[in-house]
Amino acid sequence: MYIASRTFLITGAASGLGAACAERLVEEGGRVVLCDLSDAIEDLSARLGAAAIAVRTDVTSAEDMQAAVDAAVAHGGEKGLAGVIHCAGVVSVAKLLDRQGQPADLEAYARTVQINLVGTFNVMRLAAAAMAANSSGEDGERGVIINTASVAAFDGQVGQCAYSASKAGVVGMSLPAARELSRHGIRVMAIAPGVFETPMMGDIPDDAVAALEQAVPFPKRLGRPEEFARLAEQIITNPMLNGEVIRLDGGIRMQ
Repeated sequence: MYIASRTFLITGAASGLGAACAERLVEEGGRVVLCDLSDAIEDLSARLGAAAIAVRTDVTSAEDMQAAVDAAVAHGGEKGLAGVIHCAGVVSVAKLLDRQGQPADLEAYARTVQINLVGTFNVMRLAAAAMAANSSGEDGERGVIINTASVAAFDGQVGQCAYSASKAGVVGMSLPAARELSRHGIRVMAIAPGVFETPMMGDIPDDAVAALEQAVPFPKRLGRPEEFARLAEQIITNPMLNGEVIRLDGGIRMQ
């Protein structure tokens, strides 16, 4: 699939991984629909120019996501919606039992799963319906979906039951979704990033960040959002990448 003149919907686009993907695709001649609950998408849209539009979107809302997909189809014109990069999600940390032996909050667990896992399913189902209506291109391809998992899906740490479970669910959906959507010419991939320089890292003390950097075999630093965006670009343009989860982590294995 070519990026130039194609339209891509990006969730979690206000900052971090999503914003980097939007910038990368526009640089390559693509169009983007920026989805987020933050007002920052308006600023990013203005900076990216006519190639970008912003739509305030809750990924867990069927109505919000349908409106965003409809906007992307319209923005794409006769080519419609070519692809989705789904970066929206939340990080949560809570032990099953706290220091006083009290159980974790069930609603907090359910919220993490609702946003990270149910939200991913919601984005996939609505985007796939729109892309299935596209005219087929080379190899019969009609679209591509890139979801964001996490190394926590495989190497979950203490306190990450909710987060790890939600991201493991994203991993678990990748292959069956790719198999199902193959008849429509739609590929499904997932990226599992390690520790990256995103706003989520801003709440972590400097000494903890330094420890994370030292835990990465090479290079010994946090990943950069533009490196995530470069991988997303490769997935879009390489038609043999399908039904797989790619770790992007510098070789880190969380303890």
